[in-house]
Amino acid sequence: MSQKKSPRFELRSGNVDALLLALKTADIDALRDDLLSRFESTPDFFSNDVVALDLRRLEGDSPLALDRVIDTLSTLRARAIGVVARDDQRSWAEAFGLPLLESQSRRGGRDEAAPPAPTAAAAKAADTPESTAAEAPPVNGTASDIAEIMAAAAAPRAVPTLLIDKPLRSGQQIYAQGDVVILDLVSYGAEVIAEGNIHIYAPLRGRALAGVKGNPDARIFCTCLEPELISIAGIYRTAEQTLPADVLGKSAQVRLADEKLILEPLRMK
Repeated sequence: MSQKKSPRFELRSGNVDALLLALKTADIDALRDDLLSRFESTPDFFSNDVVALDLRRLEGDSPLALDRVIDTLSTLRARAIGVVARDDQRSWAEAFGLPLLESQSRRGGRDEAAPPAPTAAAAKAADTPESTAAEAPPVNGTASDIAEIMAAAAAPRAVPTLLIDKPLRSGQQIYAQGDVVILDLVSYGAEVIAEGNIHIYAPLRGRALAGVKGNPDARIFCTCLEPELISIAGIYRTAEQTLPADVLGKSAQVRLADEKLILEPLRMK
């Protein structure tokens, strides 16, 4: 077979973002009812998102009818792409035709408490420790110079705050790699997504998702909280759960504590 590079396609390694749906019960009827009751009223919630099914928290050893879970997700406009499973679950999980996946935590490292496998270079260095110092290039400068260079290299790259001064209409989506500040209405059907904090100095009636890369310290600030959905680091709350009277339609902040969304009034005086 010719190894000549083709101009018609390119095969590369890469990462794909997917939602991780952790299943906690093998009672498929109850599970389906819960999924439909939570998301059926917001048909655009998943918007053709891809979902990995995490089986590791299932109660007992009973197999789960994954085909029915897949059908339920399809009803909600989501597509199952694979399964994350324990070793004892793999045999029956594979029978449903989904590939087995390894889950990678967004907060750095694998979900399971296992040391990462050494790379080939690291293994080679471990076998020949004498070569490490001999092969390292010399560094010129004082100790303080070197420390400054290392600190600069390790420092996170500053991401500017995104400023939006126009209303977001239904169907529009904003994505910010850092914080985002919005000075006008976020309408029903609009979506604001940020890796950092979200500040909205107007009514929030659409969806706001902060800390989407797994930052649990991100927050949502709003001067009029009336959302379809709010989320921090993957923890969601939809409009079907009525907001407390002290924050509904008022200035409020949303934060995460012990994997629960906390909604608090903002004191503007």
